[in-house]
Amino acid sequence: MADTDSHLLGGRYEIRSLIGRGGMAQVHLGRDTRLSRLVAIKMLRVDLARDAVFQTRFRREAQASASLNHPNIVAVYDTGDEPVRGADGKTISVPYIVMEYVEGHTVKELLGDATPVPIPEAVEITSGVLNALQYAHNAGLVHRDIKPGNVMLTNSGKVKVMDFGIARAMADSQATMTQTNAVIGTAQYLSPEQARGETVDERSDIYSAGCLLFELLTGQAPFNGDSAVSLAYQHVSEPPPLPSSIASDIPTEIDRVVMKALAKEPGDRYASASAMEADLVRASKGLPIQAPPLGAFAAGATMSQTAVTQQMGAATARPSAATQTMQYMGPTRTGTIPPSTSTGTIPTQGQPPKKKRGMAIFVWLLVALAAAMVGTVIYVMLNSNSTPEVEVVEVPNVVGSTQAEAKLALEERGLIFSLDSDNPVMDTDVPEGNVAATNPESGREVEVGTTVLVRLSGGASTAPVPETRGMTLEQATAALEAEGFKVANVSSANDPEFPKDTVIRSSPAAGTTEPKGAQINLTVSSGNVEMPSTVGMALADAVSRIEALKGIPSITYEQSDSIPEGAVISMTPTGVVPQGQTIFLVVSSGPPPTPEPPQSGADPATGGNPGNSGNNG
Repeated sequence: MADTDSHLLGGRYEIRSLIGRGGMAQVHLGRDTRLSRLVAIKMLRVDLARDAVFQTRFRREAQASASLNHPNIVAVYDTGDEPVRGADGKTISVPYIVMEYVEGHTVKELLGDATPVPIPEAVEITSGVLNALQYAHNAGLVHRDIKPGNVMLTNSGKVKVMDFGIARAMADSQATMTQTNAVIGTAQYLSPEQARGETVDERSDIYSAGCLLFELLTGQAPFNGDSAVSLAYQHVSEPPPLPSSIASDIPTEIDRVVMKALAKEPGDRYASASAMEADLVRASKGLPIQAPPLGAFAAGATMSQTAVTQQMGAATARPSAATQTMQYMGPTRTGTIPPSTSTGTIPTQGQPPKKKRGMAIFVWLLVALAAAMVGTVIYVMLNSNSTPEVEVVEVPNVVGSTQAEAKLALEERGLIFSLDSDNPVMDTDVPEGNVAATNPESGREVEVGTTVLVRLSGGASTAPVPETRGMTLEQATAALEAEGFKVANVSSANDPEFPKDTVIRSSPAAGTTEPKGAQINLTVSSGNVEMPSTVGMALADAVSRIEALKGIPSITYEQSDSIPEGAVISMTPTGVVPQGQTIFLVVSSGPPPTPEPPQSGADPATGGNPGNSGNNG
């Protein structure tokens, strides 16, 4: 990478220290010389740059990330390719991504000592991840590699999801987890369908988010193994433990949210990231949630285990718990009743025939009683698993309504109104205090009695654009960001009033009230001016014009028959010149003096009087 250190990357980005290294790329701290801000520059490793597969994957990350603009997703500012000289002396085109530089640490570092985080913090971190995922899913992208190492926490506590390196469009029918017989992703956080190499959708990200939440709550991943194959088997076949079985302070409601997110079948998980986020927030507040009781997960896990065991083959399946129990029982403690023989009879061992008959009757009674109990259990399970007919209603559209109107409309449908007052939605279209969003969304069909979480509008968060004229670009950027704005485009213009690299104007103009987060365009001085010709002008006027344009006049005089005295004969240079340029003026001193005519009767040759020549004769 020596060549990249000797010049500006893309003619703009100054590469500084190495701050990260992954299996595919290296990340450097950089500086955007145009906007005077720190950035993170991710470059494909030189040894992989010749591989078309890695080139494609890296560029896919750039395209996927660049299309996402969300406060919980690390922003991508720019992409490009840089010619780099390899170890063999040949020049290679290495792609790079210029990203937002996030000062903070990853969730992986937060969990480095395997200590769980407080429940409110775990909920907050997971909510930020789910908000980012919902935005990506709405844009048609599945992340496919949600894990603690891909979630950043800024120094101010904000959550940032990064690394869309294996993200794929949901519409891509080939978006499976296996490519060229290789598993893509991180084994501890794979969804079952990813581990099986099946097509993935947004519910695969929800499973991975469930793994992340589990680890935040307990300090450990739901599954652990010595190899990726072992972990994949557990994701597909083993039921996860309850988080509360590891950390006893976790409430049942959060257990239910985690278990629903970690359901083996995608259809049993949350339908969307926003649905999981809403349920998680409700669970943390002790409100009613959508996740089913824990007993439903136990039954589902048992059936899933059976199905997987059948799928993987009886030869590799372990003995069932019932079989192990029967093997353990063996002879009874008294030794009077040994295990049944293959014929089903009981050896006499010297007992009298009456005792033999009485014992056989007793055993058969026990068998009959056990059969009755098993039948009862099966009947109860079948009836408990049957789906009763429930009344379904459509969630009404209450966006824009007042709280009272929304509550009335929901309760008329048999739904439960629940207000989320801690998370207002900044919305310029909905008056402050009115309903801005619901979860589930309007138009969704839900069961009667479902809780609908209502979020209110916080109105449009606005601020006046600060005055930046005369500031340096760095000062102007800091002033705008302090008010919640972002610098978008920076252009230059010739203006004699402003020194080079200082701001001439902003668009929108200073004092204009704009929504926070709006992009502000800046125009900075190029340090040049347009210097017009002053030929023919009076000297005083020419000097005034040149000095007004920050030029320095230098004057010489020359006689001229055609230019009046005191007027400019010539001027150099003209056109676009730097401020402070010396301008050379040649000024007419008037025409040259006219020679005196000879006197009348004088001899031009002798200067004498021709009348004297006769006297000399």
